[in-house]
Amino acid sequence: MLRSALELHGQRFTEQRAAVFRFLLSTIDHPTADEVFTAVRSRITDISLATVYKALETLVSCKLAIKLTNGNGSARYDARTDDHHHARCLHCGSVRDVESAGLPDVRPMDGFRVAGYRLELVGYCMDCTP
Repeated sequence: MLRSALELHGQRFTEQRAAVFRFLLSTIDHPTADEVFTAVRSRITDISLATVYKALETLVSCKLAIKLTNGNGSARYDARTDDHHHARCLHCGSVRDVESAGLPDVRPMDGFRVAGYRLELVGYCMDCTP
């Protein structure tokens, strides 16, 4: 699956990209690039942080992962690419999936064609609730 998806988008399959992708598939925590780097480095000791960033961006461009950006410029990554929502903790920054029945009842302005949407709930996780 990974090899054919990469090749379909003109990208090469590499062990580094495969390791990054396997890690994303194995977690529900929506890790940062640094967290991915730390996890993958335990398997591929000579991988660099730059390689992890490039692998993540390649996976995103090939629609194998989603990049979740935050207002402060930080990003987290999600291998789950189906339509779903997220909840982000305002204290620790953790992100979790939120199951939903679909698009909220929102009426876009006239002449606006919706190509997609994102919904992020913000608040405090159980560990950080004040």
